[in-house]
Amino acid sequence: MSFPPPASLPLVDVIIPAHNEARSIGRVLAEIPAGWVREVIVVDNASTDDTAAAAQAGGATVLRENRPGYGWACLRGMAHCYARHAHEQPGIIVFLDGDYSDYPEELPALVQPILSGAADMVIGSRALGQREKGAMLPQQIFGNWLATTLLRRLYGAHFTDLGPFRAIRADALHRLQMQDKTYGWTVEMQLKAARHGLRSTEVPVRYRRRIGVSKVSGTVKGTLGAGYKILWTIFRYARS
Repeated sequence: MSFPPPASLPLVDVIIPAHNEARSIGRVLAEIPAGWVREVIVVDNASTDDTAAAAQAGGATVLRENRPGYGWACLRGMAHCYARHAHEQPGIIVFLDGDYSDYPEELPALVQPILSGAADMVIGSRALGQREKGAMLPQQIFGNWLATTLLRRLYGAHFTDLGPFRAIRADALHRLQMQDKTYGWTVEMQLKAARHGLRSTEVPVRYRRRIGVSKVSGTVKGTLGAGYKILWTIFRYARS
């Protein structure tokens, strides 16, 4: 993953939603490949720890989003990207988690299908890649299977994962008009990509046990809330 970026690399911005990730965000930032990214935007999503200070120390642009929710944080980061002048707009936006469960050094492989013109959106698939034991709990694995099965049957979208590590052409993302503010964000992007005819693909990515406790799978409330919202999002757009 250490090969140099191509000379014709479009502007790549990375958005990292982060809620109480002070222990991990510095390690995430340190492993983003040099030369591949124009700006790393960490959205401090209502954190009560030193996430913002750690992100600033790691060289990231730090934004504050006080409304708790993964989607709120992603939308805040996108608004920052799209507020630039036309000639400064990113060509590719990458989403990456701040808990050190993803491998940031795999970013070149993630964006490669877009660079080659073969895809508009790329999902880093944990199902196709190598997972550290315990990195995904049984309810996460089952939830991913159920959601991707429904995406295939209702939308004709062939995915194996709702993985958070993903890349998409910035102009294509803008056309999707993303709306979800919480747990439905990832599945909304994938089903809308199918409905808009985007060329989507997956690349295998590694996945490890996160630093700290998951806000979703780490609690019963989070697990049930995420599962309900993901299914609600899938069926909501299917009806429309």
